Amino acid sequence: MLQAISRGERQALRRLYERYADFAMAVGLRYVPRSDEVRDVLQDSFVKILTQVSRFSYRGEGSLKSWVGRIVANRAIDYVKERERLVLADQLPDTPDEPEPDDPEVEKVPPDVLTQMIGQLPAGYRLVFNLHVFEHCPHSEIARQLGIKENSSASQFFRARKMLARMINEYIKKQRL
Repeated sequence: MLQAISRGERQALRRLYERYADFAMAVGLRYVPRSDEVRDVLQDSFVKILTQVSRFSYRGEGSLKSWVGRIVANRAIDYVKERERLVLADQLPDTPDEPEPDDPEVEKVPPDVLTQMIGQLPAGYRLVFNLHVFEHCPHSEIARQLGIKENSSASQFFRARKMLARMINEYIKKQRL
């Protein structure tokens, strides 16, 4: 299929798009929570896939899926950095009056609801959280990619986890009522 895309065969590109569109949308929504904006990200991503396919070294279905996901994630990160105000500080004020949330029971939250919760995180938290959890990037790589200090990345991740844990616990509490 990838060779057919390189030759400009439109049906091959359509097959690639159909195979990975839902996956790409899920990746995009983790970074850009509004579906109308994610469509722009996906369009740009598939254009990049089309133009870069000759450089891709196919090592199985998993490698292709990972490559598509990485392109979508990178394009989504660029999109957020271009359009949203990122608050990525080395030191953010602590809120000592707030108790630490209990470890949430994430498995009790449907994936689409969890994606919406992640989308509600402030942009800086959301980027760091997604890069660390889903892309498995170490804080040193996140810091380099976002142009921040490594301890800023770790701090943003900690705060994102704390905020997400609160949202998950509140969701579970409401479901029990």
